[in-house]
Amino acid sequence: MEKDKEEQLDETSESIIHWMLDFDTDHNNRNDGARERKELLDLESLLTQRQDRLLHALKERYQYSTSIKRGQDYLQNYVSSKRSLVIMYTDLVGSTKMSMTLPVDKLVTIIRAFAHEISSVVENYDGYILKYVGDAVIAFFPVGFNKYLAYDKVVRCAKSIINVLTNGIDPILRNYECPELFVKVGAEEGQSVVVQYAYDRSSQIDLLGYTMNVSAKITSLTGGNRVSIGENVYSLLHPGMQADFHELEYNKAEWKYINPDTGKIYKVYTTK
Repeated sequence: MEKDKEEQLDETSESIIHWMLDFDTDHNNRNDGARERKELLDLESLLTQRQDRLLHALKERYQYSTSIKRGQDYLQNYVSSKRSLVIMYTDLVGSTKMSMTLPVDKLVTIIRAFAHEISSVVENYDGYILKYVGDAVIAFFPVGFNKYLAYDKVVRCAKSIINVLTNGIDPILRNYECPELFVKVGAEEGQSVVVQYAYDRSSQIDLLGYTMNVSAKITSLTGGNRVSIGENVYSLLHPGMQADFHELEYNKAEWKYINPDTGKIYKVYTTK
């Protein structure tokens, strides 16, 4: 029985890798082909590693070691100042139901795997983890001088997160009678205040401000396995990448943020 399960997982891994290679090849007709090919090779390798980690964790032979230290070290240089950052929320859908139906050990393994693998993807795209809140992973990406490149990287990261969950983690969980997972990702760019809650350098550093609030709200409006972004990010994306998005429809009572430049409702775009 165990051998059959291992063979099934190997076949699943192989089909997923081929699917992801075909998917990315079809959707990345850009001049930076060399970079895309490298990412595909990295993704193939990392996908296999992720599946191995999760498989071993479910067999109680692997312990995840996820940390926010890298992000805290970056923010330490900017305490008590403002930074232009893209804030990205990644929220796991259905965790409340899982908490009522799954054994505790299995639920904890799933949440740990989710947090660890999403963090790994973020770091692969030069992002930083700010914190973990329940079943959500909050990350940030420095904007720097080239907003075009930063926004492009954030969107590619968000799409990779969904690919890793649906085509890397879920196939393993299905073999262990776990529910299918869905994730929603929301991102927005703007000024964030870097605050440290005590003078001790080891105390936690956090981000405050309008961008954090907008990013969280954008994520709450997002559907399962979808990526949503604010119009500031959308407006500077490459046209080929913009084509993957459409304007998000929402109830006026749910969204009241105003674009200060136009005085109109701030638009949100989500993947098709």
